[in-house]
Amino acid sequence: MKQARKEQNPALWLSTNDARTPLFMLEALGRLYSSLHNKKKFTRLKDLFKLLEDGFGQVDYYASYAKIFLQHPTVPVNLREYMQAQAREKLQHVNDLLASESWVGETPQRFKKIRKSLKKVDWLKPKAEAIAINEFYKNEIDSIKRFVQETQGRLTEMEEHVHELRRDLRWLSIYPQALRGMIQLAESGHQDIATEKYLVPEIVQSAFNVMPDAGNNTWFVLLEKNHFYALSWMIAETGKLKDEGLQIFAVAEAMMQTEGLSQEVAYHRSFEILGLPASRMQDLLCRATQITNAFMEEKQLDQLTYALARIKK
Repeated sequence: MKQARKEQNPALWLSTNDARTPLFMLEALGRLYSSLHNKKKFTRLKDLFKLLEDGFGQVDYYASYAKIFLQHPTVPVNLREYMQAQAREKLQHVNDLLASESWVGETPQRFKKIRKSLKKVDWLKPKAEAIAINEFYKNEIDSIKRFVQETQGRLTEMEEHVHELRRDLRWLSIYPQALRGMIQLAESGHQDIATEKYLVPEIVQSAFNVMPDAGNNTWFVLLEKNHFYALSWMIAETGKLKDEGLQIFAVAEAMMQTEGLSQEVAYHRSFEILGLPASRMQDLLCRATQITNAFMEEKQLDQLTYALARIKK
């Protein structure tokens, strides 16, 4: 933020330098601690971070598809220009947020207010916090399992089902990064044949699956390493399906806004423009359903939380 304040377009600089990642982590901490203690205080902080993260999310959405459409030979110029214009509009919205919420400006007060709020928090002792976080993690897993059960094993909507499921799974991978070393990975020693298919090099070697250094923590929540890798694989795979599915909706939105087409007509024409078969969306949903059902039947999430651990300083 200090660097962004020096920039003519703070939102563009922050977006280019991946400000969304730490905002995700801050939002994750707000979600976590609002369920542990000081609910009102941490809910306010969570909403503050989410407001900005959502803004950058909109920038990413339109900017990424603007780039893809620019390189796509069959996407008309008017659709490309629409996505580019939306990306610029969303950047301006974030710039307005940064100023109105006092992140930037001549006398920005946001960090001072956050620190003042945090000084009044009733923090838990290390052991109690580790126990509470472990329980919170299990509750998050139970919530995901209920969500999948409610779909009756059929993911039929790209946004409401696939994208929402991926969001929930992704939080399980963000908490360890946000807690800066309090969550670590450990191997149970149990050989699970069903899990081996998830242990591909791009997942096992991913920097995102390296836990932060233990630092000054003395109590830890341990997650089973291979099942965490399986989680990471699911996040990556559903992300690919989500991106392709939402690309179809992005084209449809652009046609509705620039050509005045109805939603149904624009949706069907988007397949033609992208050179995709009319069955492609259904294929994506079937694939998402298949991998989700297998993942849940293997009880990958049930085996994720492993143990608590303690070390002396």
